[in-house]
Amino acid sequence: MRHNGLRGGAPLFVRDLAACVTSQHFQITTDSLGSYNGPIQKYLYHRADHSSEMEDNELLDDNAPERKFSPMVVKSVVPTALCGVLDPEHITPAHVERQSLSMRMGMHRFTRLTNAFRKKALNPQRSLALYFMHYNLCRKHMTLKTMAALAAGFTDRFWTAHDLVLAASLLWAA
Repeated sequence: MRHNGLRGGAPLFVRDLAACVTSQHFQITTDSLGSYNGPIQKYLYHRADHSSEMEDNELLDDNAPERKFSPMVVKSVVPTALCGVLDPEHITPAHVERQSLSMRMGMHRFTRLTNAFRKKALNPQRSLALYFMHYNLCRKHMTLKTMAALAAGFTDRFWTAHDLVLAASLLWAA
């Protein structure tokens, strides 16, 4: 899960996650931001095992001007079990971090060090919704050999761009 936790975002996100996830029991890994702990206990108490992973980072040693655009170097990664019985091999936020990278690379307004932004909160929300609808309903994933929603059983067909725009317009018209 990746969420900034600001303005009550983590509780709303975890509440929505609890409503959407239908599996009996699952494991969830968050970053070390503490805003997830309370909502996970409240909404997913008996349904999820919870762990967090904290990275200890440091800046590169040289003082070159290019350094400010370089990522920090990871010194260590510390997985921590917070509640439940956890599978240590699955304590990682790597999947959601990869999704975040795909999103930032696919939408210019979310790249780092950019001034591409919107003045209304609704615009980036809709942009994200369209991105994830396309990502899950229209895009064939190389590892799955099909689209994600089809592989998960959420739909029985490939969606076209026309289907996507029609669904979005119906959703936002309501």
